Amino acid sequence: MDTDLYDEFGNYIGPELDSDDDDDELGREAKDLDEVRGDSEPRNGDSEPRNGDSEPRSGDSEPRSRNGDSEPRGCSRPVRTQQKPSNSLLCFCSCSFLADLMDNSELIRNVTLCGHLHHGKVLYCVLLQTEYLVPKCDTLIFVLPLQLCYTDILFTEQERGVGIKSTPVTIVLPDTKGKSFLFNIIDTPGHVNFSDEVTAGLRISDGVVLFIDAAEGVMLNTERLIKHAVQERLAVTVCINKIDRLILELKLPPTDAYYKLRHIVDEVNGLISMYSTDENLVLSPLLGNVCFSSSQYSICFTLGSFAKIYADTYGDINYQEFAKRLWGDIYFNPKTRKFTKKAPTSSSQRSFVEFILEPLYKILAQVVGDVDTTLPRTLDELGIHLTKEELKLNIRPLLRLVCKKFFGEFTGFVDMCVQHIPSPKVGAKTKIEHTYTGGVDSDLGEAMSECDPDGPLMCHTTKMYSTDDGVQFHAFGRVLSGTIHAGQPVKVLGENYTLEDEEDSQICTVGRLWISVARYHIEVNRVPAGNWVLIEGVDQPIVKTATVTEPRGNEEAQIFRPLKFNTTSVIKIAVEPVNPSELPKMLDGLRKVNKSYPSLTTKVEESGEHVILGTGELYLDCVMHDLRKMYSEIDIKVADPVVTFCETVVETSSLKCFAETPNKKNKITMIAEPLEKGLAEDIENEVVQITWNRKKLGEFFQTKYDWDLLAARSIWAFGPDATGPNILVDDTLPSEVDKSLLGSVKDSIVQGFQWGTREGPLCDELIRNVKFKILDAVIAQEPLHRGGGQIIPTARRVVYSAFLMATPRLMEPYYFVEVQAPADCVSAVYTVLARRRGHVTQDAPIPGSPLYTIKAFIPAIDSFGFETDLRTHTQGQAFSLSVFHHWQIVPGDPLDKSIVIRPLEPQPAPHLAREFMIKTRRRKGLSEDVSISKFFDDPMLLELAKQDVVLNYPM
Repeated sequence: MDTDLYDEFGNYIGPELDSDDDDDELGREAKDLDEVRGDSEPRNGDSEPRNGDSEPRSGDSEPRSRNGDSEPRGCSRPVRTQQKPSNSLLCFCSCSFLADLMDNSELIRNVTLCGHLHHGKVLYCVLLQTEYLVPKCDTLIFVLPLQLCYTDILFTEQERGVGIKSTPVTIVLPDTKGKSFLFNIIDTPGHVNFSDEVTAGLRISDGVVLFIDAAEGVMLNTERLIKHAVQERLAVTVCINKIDRLILELKLPPTDAYYKLRHIVDEVNGLISMYSTDENLVLSPLLGNVCFSSSQYSICFTLGSFAKIYADTYGDINYQEFAKRLWGDIYFNPKTRKFTKKAPTSSSQRSFVEFILEPLYKILAQVVGDVDTTLPRTLDELGIHLTKEELKLNIRPLLRLVCKKFFGEFTGFVDMCVQHIPSPKVGAKTKIEHTYTGGVDSDLGEAMSECDPDGPLMCHTTKMYSTDDGVQFHAFGRVLSGTIHAGQPVKVLGENYTLEDEEDSQICTVGRLWISVARYHIEVNRVPAGNWVLIEGVDQPIVKTATVTEPRGNEEAQIFRPLKFNTTSVIKIAVEPVNPSELPKMLDGLRKVNKSYPSLTTKVEESGEHVILGTGELYLDCVMHDLRKMYSEIDIKVADPVVTFCETVVETSSLKCFAETPNKKNKITMIAEPLEKGLAEDIENEVVQITWNRKKLGEFFQTKYDWDLLAARSIWAFGPDATGPNILVDDTLPSEVDKSLLGSVKDSIVQGFQWGTREGPLCDELIRNVKFKILDAVIAQEPLHRGGGQIIPTARRVVYSAFLMATPRLMEPYYFVEVQAPADCVSAVYTVLARRRGHVTQDAPIPGSPLYTIKAFIPAIDSFGFETDLRTHTQGQAFSLSVFHHWQIVPGDPLDKSIVIRPLEPQPAPHLAREFMIKTRRRKGLSEDVSISKFFDDPMLLELAKQDVVLNYPM
């Protein structure tokens, strides 16, 4: 059955069927009768039609509480009236109808709304809400201030005017034909610091709608989100928002506005082709995967939905064919009444300008320019009827009302999502292949690939939402197979669960289940596969993400991969309670805040200080607000922010370093050398994986990095974990070393290597970009003498000594900064960056606007207070966003003892590495300098003395 030809109740809504049967004539007559009646009777026959301007059933302009469990007020059965360009099509939906749609996975779409900061995602969500959830209260909705951001629930979000948490909204939306679809939409923050929230949303979605401001174009976060969505193998669609800015703010002529819009589409396609290998992934308004909107003025259309307005007004137009001629270099010849690729006259406009932009410009110009005299006549021609009170509205509410009546519902947006984002059933296989750690060929894998509601339960939770009182959390995730029931016992598998080690799993009982509609929840008793769900009662064992499955009978279930973020947490702050006796409260608060923010890391240093790692200043500021006000409710002191460093080498070890085990029966020899450029990033981005077979792994290193066959085939491990940026290579020869004995201690050596690379010798930070080669190994014959207790610490010690012999250096994180500023402020931006060791890589005017974009790099440790400094120097005219970009070697030798660090004096560049190392060691409670007697055995020191190596280290 072709689902497009039937509505959600199975009624035929496709094109009329040509047939000579008598019963078909009857069907025709019935259809004509329906048209005469205006199709006002509901199709499902069990609810009464409600009038468009009916009174609201209850004062629903005030949002319900966050965890209200009862059915929302302001909901009734779905009712559809005949769509006319001038008449608003109503669709309110009852909770039972919404629940019924959840059973049909082909009518569901799981979508993430993402985009750069302030590109209009939240307001768009508000419009979808007011469109279909809040009953029409005459013109109330057009007069309400648009600052009432429905999905910005937190007080901090409203206060700062920026999204901090992603907010899920489940809503029933009709397409152009009036067929209802269930949309699970997650509205995500646009600030780069909160990109971890986007990652959590993308993991449970099948596609993204990328919002781009028509005036600003493709920005820093837009580019990162395109890359992220492509990596997550999601369908990408684009909504070019705020098109009113081209008209009312930049005042561009229609032709220039078309060029600006085309430039945005071309730029997005350029980025997609850069990151994606799929040649079919192209965005174009002609394909229907680009829509244009203005949330402020309730405008939303695709080429198809605008063509439908023409078809509804003039009749007898095949709007789908018409839509195919409304973009690109196509012109309408009024004499021949045909479309041509060549302009008939020199003054001819492209069809997009003539049929879409010019009418839009005229409507906006009439309302803004001449309300009293010409507007009523124009509106009559368009079939838009306003009351006298409505005509007296201020310009913005009036413009919103007129556009709303002209463009009707956001059916273009729905069509775009329905056609270009797969349903959970269609997209399940790709999703499972990408996110599930187990095999797709098992019975369980097949049940998930078919999105089977009767299969074994598998639910992947990616977010934790706190209750209002901050005492417990509700887990938010997607059911991939089976059906989850309220009160059902389930097994919760954590991120460290494996079939071999089942420690990280726990049996819990599900409490209540909800469908989230942002500010309130709809309680349900079961949720089938393909839907999103908010689960009570399973939060205790979950830290970040989890897999929820059957408690018994599903033993082969494995976990879904933990989230892979597109940024790194490099800024850290140390916290302690003002009153030491309140430490337990703070620890409880830290546990909760760790659950609340997907990429946050909390840890305890050896010195006993509690450290929080985050992506940026704003991120950590929000974390501290939650910790103080919501989760621990105590006074907390915060140390000055610092950054994480990495340790690396720049040369090969000056001599072979060896270490003996404490029982003197084993001896391991290693050297360290720097990795090839780009290899560390390839390992981190999983371009190459240690789990590949040896042949495939060998081919990758031979072809891309010119390794010889022997080295490429004898890679033992990446470290400090499976995607760590260091490599351990077995470079021993079978003629010199007993390979079977070496193989028996391989796991222990790998563990020692991973321990060593996790905590480097300079200042206990991660080692990065280093290749460790095992050159020789003497291993004891008896298993008793070569246990892990002997080998692991020895392997770590030899890793350290080889590292210290290879000219060690510190690396610091660098931020990529994008600054928008008017032309006269550009020099001030350069000055501020230069003072903080920053350097500009590009500055260029933004096409079609008076602003410049300045792109630069700045060390993260010098970025604290950068935004405030920038605003001070540009009188608030410059706006910057910064995000982690790469690691760079700090100038100077961290082990140069001739450098004297004087307190409270800024150090010259060559002294920085030494300063960073000493201050980091002090903060962590380590000894002032690196002592090598810890890492070198006595025989090794004798060997050094023999070879007369001058050491710059204290003994």
